[in-house]
Order: sequence, then C-alpha cells, then structure tokens
Amino acid sequence: MTHFDVFNGDADGLCALTQLRNAEPREATLVTGVKRDIKLLDRVEAGPESLVTVLDVSMDKNQAGLQRALQSGASVFYCDHHFAGDIPEHPRLEAVINTAPDVCTSLLVNNHLGGAFPGWAVVGTFGDNLRDSARRIARPLALDEAALGRLENLGIYINYNGYGSQLDDLHFTPEHLYRLISQYADPFDFMSDSREHFQKLETGYQQDMAAAAALTPEYRDASAAVFMLPDEPWARRVSGVYSNDLANADPARAHAVLTAKANGCFLVSVRAPLNNKTGADELCMQFPTGGGRKAAAGINDLPADMLQQFIDQLAAFYA
Repeated sequence: MTHFDVFNGDADGLCALTQLRNAEPREATLVTGVKRDIKLLDRVEAGPESLVTVLDVSMDKNQAGLQRALQSGASVFYCDHHFAGDIPEHPRLEAVINTAPDVCTSLLVNNHLGGAFPGWAVVGTFGDNLRDSARRIARPLALDEAALGRLENLGIYINYNGYGSQLDDLHFTPEHLYRLISQYADPFDFMSDSREHFQKLETGYQQDMAAAAALTPEYRDASAAVFMLPDEPWARRVSGVYSNDLANADPARAHAVLTAKANGCFLVSVRAPLNNKTGADELCMQFPTGGGRKAAAGINDLPADMLQQFIDQLAAFYA
C-alpha cells in the first residue's frame, strides 16, 4: 500500500515533515512543489489503508482532494495553520489546525510530538518569520545567541529556497532538500555534515538579497509600502524572504512585494505589520488566486489591470 507525505515546499513544510519522519519513519511518496503550489492533494491517488500526511497547506484549498482521499479508504493526518474552511468530521481524519498568527505547522508538529525534535521546530518557525515563537520553543535547548542565529539563518535559507514560479527557479527542489535535511535529527548536524549544500543555499540567498536591497518602493505611506520585482529567477526566489526582511525592519508598516510574471500578471507577497499581525489573508482573498494566513499571505496571479486596485486596498486596509 502506497503512503503519501504531502507538504509545502517552504521551511515550515520541510521542517514539519522532518520532525515527523524522524519520530515515525515511513516510506512514502513525496508530494510537494514550489511554495505557492498548494493544491497538492489533487495529485494524491490514495487507496484503502493508505496513510496520507498533509502539512502546511490550506485545507480550504484542498477540500476536494481531502474528500477523495477519505472516500478511497485512506487515513489522513492534516496539520496546518492556514485558513481551513469547514473541517469535515470523519473517523479517519485527524486534523490539527490552528490559525493563530503566532503559530506555524512546525510548531504544531513540535507540540504533537511532545518536543521530540525541537531544533527542526525552531528552524521551521524562524523560517516562517515567527521569531518570538521560535525563541520561545528554543528555550529548552539553552542555546547562546550565535547558535540561535545559525538556526534562524538555516530557516531563512530553506524558506528562501521554496520561492519561485517553477522548480527550475530553485537551487534545490523541495523533495531533494527534504531528503538532504531529514537524514538528521539535529539541524546542527546537517549544517556541519552537508556544508556544501548549506553553502549553496547561503550564497544564493546573499546574492539575491543584495540585488533586492537596491530596490526603491513603488508606493509608500505611513501604513503600507509596495515594492516591485522584475520577471527574473533571482527575484522570484527572493520575494518571500525579502517581504519578511521588510516587515522585520519596519514593524509598524504593512508590506507588499510584487514580482512580474511572464503572463503579464504579478505574484504578490503581503506581510501584515509585525505590530498588528492580522488581515493579510482577508486582504488577499479579495482578489482571484489570493489566500494565506493572518500575518502573511499572497496572490498567485494578480491581473495587471488590478494592480492599482490592490495598492489602494492595501493602503486603505492598513491605514
């Protein structure tokens, strides 16, 4: 019987699954993709006695695939922090859903496992830009600032790797990167043993962020700022972590980073102000292909003729 591990291609998804499979080793078909590829259950063909694990993708966006898996006789463990919609009642569904703005899937899995692999939970939580939450769950590790900084950087680099419009944009496919990191129960061991892979992530991140640092805002007022990125692989890779950097540097302001796409539309990353981590999902869901969570959300395909409407609504929403 084929089992399936279905997970978001960002740091939170990879680190959540790394914790689970270190605790409960299982041969499974991996189903993942770039960060914005979230309707992943559509690609799962489960059957009776299949075990399907779903991590860090919205249940609301995967309702049809979830129902099909359950109807096939599969058992589903679903853990996530995005908008879920109606959670079905089913004897073969275990749903761990928490949409609070200071929670991510790696943190939920850490709680589910009783803190069995806290290093990876910390990496995933830092990667999701939940710095206060990451520091809180790191306390039992008694790390100094330098060691904590190394975990934060690893989370940022893994998260950065997940962004792109296609797998060719990425330094590592999420499946490949998961297979590299999941061999290790401790992220420090990954960083020391797989120095070549870690350096590839670090160098790519630093080069792309240097290019982004030269940008000036397309729009800025007291409550919101908008930055535009070109239709280039480096820009697609950096869009999410650049949004996080902007939010961390200016916690009272909402930020949107728009990356031009070959089809003339825009890929949008929105970060609510860190001082008011709410509403990003509500704003983005007003537009086609929009979704996410309260603190961080996005639009996969914003039509060019809706660009000004988006900027106006962002500014008004956080005014």
